[in-house]
Amino acid sequence: MTGSAPVFTLKLAETDADLVAAQRLRYRVFVEELGGSGDMVDHENRLERDRFDPYFDHLILIDEARSVPPEDRVVAVYRLLRCDQAKQIGQFYSEDEFDLSTLRRSERKLLELGRSCLHADYRGGSAMFHMWQGLADYVARHEVEILFGTASFHGTDIAALAEPLSLLYHRHLAPEDLRVQAHSWHYQPMNLIPEARIDRRRATLNTPALIKAYLRLGGFVGDGAYVDHVFNTTDVCLVMDTERLNTRQKSLYMRGATA
Repeated sequence: MTGSAPVFTLKLAETDADLVAAQRLRYRVFVEELGGSGDMVDHENRLERDRFDPYFDHLILIDEARSVPPEDRVVAVYRLLRCDQAKQIGQFYSEDEFDLSTLRRSERKLLELGRSCLHADYRGGSAMFHMWQGLADYVARHEVEILFGTASFHGTDIAALAEPLSLLYHRHLAPEDLRVQAHSWHYQPMNLIPEARIDRRRATLNTPALIKAYLRLGGFVGDGAYVDHVFNTTDVCLVMDTERLNTRQKSLYMRGATA
């Protein structure tokens, strides 16, 4: 981080330059740090992008005090897709991995979250707090009822992920009316270890911070995971129904939460 205190600006990407800056941060995190790839990744210009980007809103956090070129001042990104935007492309991003028919049948207002990432220098600080506040404002403005999206474990070794995946299944499986499921042709079971045999502390430590943040807010996981060998991740689908949040959870959500 810069030597001085950050000066944050939070906004939706408005220009091509804003989007490029978001894609550059995504490249730094998803490609350089985590070893991901993809058909449209631009290694020459260090941009992580895909065919869905033009349809999403991109929530970006800029540190104006960062002593780097403007395109490197974006330090956090969230990609957001509402129902009306999904109609333009014909699907949600998550539908390549998960069957969302349960959510679609609800006819409630849906918002898909994705490509959430935070610059390494800003993890553990207030940046994620600002992003959660921005997300809460967006949800309120568009009267969103259900939030969902894929969240990832790094790596594709299911044996190494058996404990955290099993703990999610046993403790946080979505109720039937919210229970999306990984498509049958690549369904990876999450119920791999009986609950009594799980080391809960170790499983929790091995669960990504973003997943734990959603769970603290009252989120659930769908049934089954998707092993993404191209992106070097194992994905679960997280679902959060704003009506199911209790008073304490709503207070946490509306003022932000640190992962």
